[in-house]
Amino acid sequence: MGTQDGQDRARDGLEEGPGTGPESGPQDGPQDPLELLRLGDAALDAGELNQARIHFETAERLLAADPSAPDARRAAALRGRAVSHLLAGEVRYASHLLEEGITRLERRTTPDGAPPDPDALLMLYIASIGPYTDLGAYARAAHAAEQALNLAPGAGDPALVAQMHRSIARTLIVAGRTGEAEASLAKAQELFQRLELHTDLAHCHWMRGYVHSQDGDLEQAERELRTARDMLSAGRSVLFTVQVEVELADVLRRRGKPAEAEELLTRLLDELGPWRGAVHAGGAHRLLGLLAEERGDPEAAEEHYVSALALLERAGAAGDLADICRLLGDLLRRSGRVEAALDAYRTGLGHRAAIGTTTLGPAPADS
Repeated sequence: MGTQDGQDRARDGLEEGPGTGPESGPQDGPQDPLELLRLGDAALDAGELNQARIHFETAERLLAADPSAPDARRAAALRGRAVSHLLAGEVRYASHLLEEGITRLERRTTPDGAPPDPDALLMLYIASIGPYTDLGAYARAAHAAEQALNLAPGAGDPALVAQMHRSIARTLIVAGRTGEAEASLAKAQELFQRLELHTDLAHCHWMRGYVHSQDGDLEQAERELRTARDMLSAGRSVLFTVQVEVELADVLRRRGKPAEAEELLTRLLDELGPWRGAVHAGGAHRLLGLLAEERGDPEAAEEHYVSALALLERAGAAGDLADICRLLGDLLRRSGRVEAALDAYRTGLGHRAAIGTTTLGPAPADS
């Protein structure tokens, strides 16, 4: 990631610069890899995922043609492309891209026989933790976190070390080590504040809200998620802001504020979809289904659960998929549709929804 000023300039270029509109091809815009990386990051923030992908792919092509290009810059281009696929709901493909990049880096050596750049490897291992967890590959996520921890002492970029501390918090939550997750996030927050990386700091508040939500501390979760939402909104990080708001709506519902939660979610549905924040789009439908059930409207609840199931099944988000299959199956069983309920349960078989494996907090206990 570049500096905050660099991201702001890139975002302004995204909005106003020549050759960066939705119809432009890879040859029409800038041909400087560093500028393309900044434009790609800005496009991710703006939720312009296709445009981000074009910038990162063009940067990758240019860097591949330059034997002297730093490994860390090549890794940043690959990471950006993987994140654009991840945010589009293509979780498995994002994971595949990162795995390939790690394998290539680990197998190659520099002309003088030196090992690959630890910053480059660290960047890709950090980026792989989230997709692995979403896919239910918890052992791989833990391995990636362990590798990142081993690489951190040799890293030259303190921002990467901070991102590592933020990312491994989720693997610690899955392992039930909430206190260690909190400590890891505290280290990340301190580093981001010192480096004045405001977008990364906002993501740190977001992860702290997630940890508190998973741990049942809803008051703290709401506080952290509101802080993250306000910071991301101020930085014009459109898609990330919307994703945080889905998690905030979950906390509001669980805190007994259903009207506020439903109002927020209804507005957000237009901002999310199968190709834009698919996992959180599924989460929004899941929450609207729960709210419909709670007000006695099982038909509306079923519609939302089915929509959520389609989104999450396509994305391959294992923990969320198991969760929604259970909710839909329970709803169908209570209405006497046993065969349909069994179909829903079967769809969720093989997936596990536990603390730290779902996007939102736990579903209500079956009654």
